[in-house]
Amino acid sequence: MKRKENAPTMKDVAREAGVALGTVSKVFNSIPVGEDYRRRVEEAARKLGYQVNSYARGLKTNKTCSAALILPDITTPFFSALAQAVCQELSARRYKTILSLTAFDPQAEQRCIQMVQQNKVDGIIGLTYNPELKVDPNLPYVSIDRHFSRDVPCVASDNFGGGQLAAEKLLELGCTRPLFLRSWAEVPGETDKRWDGFASVWRQRGIDCACLQLNDAEGLAPFRDFLSSHMDGGRLAFDGIFCVTDALAVRIRAMLEELGPRVPEDVQLIGFDGTRRFAGEGFYCSTIVQPITRLAETSVDLLLQEDRSSLPSLVCLPVQYAPGGTTRE
Repeated sequence: MKRKENAPTMKDVAREAGVALGTVSKVFNSIPVGEDYRRRVEEAARKLGYQVNSYARGLKTNKTCSAALILPDITTPFFSALAQAVCQELSARRYKTILSLTAFDPQAEQRCIQMVQQNKVDGIIGLTYNPELKVDPNLPYVSIDRHFSRDVPCVASDNFGGGQLAAEKLLELGCTRPLFLRSWAEVPGETDKRWDGFASVWRQRGIDCACLQLNDAEGLAPFRDFLSSHMDGGRLAFDGIFCVTDALAVRIRAMLEELGPRVPEDVQLIGFDGTRRFAGEGFYCSTIVQPITRLAETSVDLLLQEDRSSLPSLVCLPVQYAPGGTTRE
């Protein structure tokens, strides 16, 4: 059989698969068809070496089948896990992902927005810190953890409920001298509710709860100074600490080990995020686990909604507690 000089077309794929041309089009455009039809079309495309012309399809449908994901970094374990989950979810919908990192720089966030808008993406999922961020109102946008505007859906974990879970667990494990620690950015967001939930439980029990909240720019030294100033005869004034993230909890544990109190024998410690060790091993600390896969799925679902007239302003997903060696289970 004489080899074709031109690249295979959709008609060639339809002929090879023994299906109608419309069926091939549905498969390549992620429109549901019977599983047998989908398998035959994909096998025929692989056999013929057919490649979907995304550029041509984009001109026809006014879509690029690409989306942008904007994050502060991927060195933070939570952000890296979220990036992977979002990329996998978009890939499952046959979408390409443009990943942009901002290093927590508000101006870099705006530059990223401008860059991805120029690339004609079909939408943006962003975890940002710029309260003045400007996005084309006609471009679908989903915000994670922070309210961007009334018309932009925000996807978040149940931060208030997570704070309550942390307090209830420390109470259950015998703690009566609680402390909340956080470093924070000046942009309000859903994560602020972790303290609200934590404090509400102690308040209901009539127990005072200490709190130290520092701006990110102040660094970690003030935390050590605070803990050191609340030591008396080798004993810390607190027996249960809730940290706003696992990353902070790990650092606080190291500080406590330097100062003398043992974790969890003398002080019990709970973080927030559900950060795991390598290869799916245990958690770095006892933690409130965020549902990262569901965060990604929900964000992508909202981003790709055709009808955007009735999208929710906030989707709040449930969290759960998991022991990780820094509490006395």
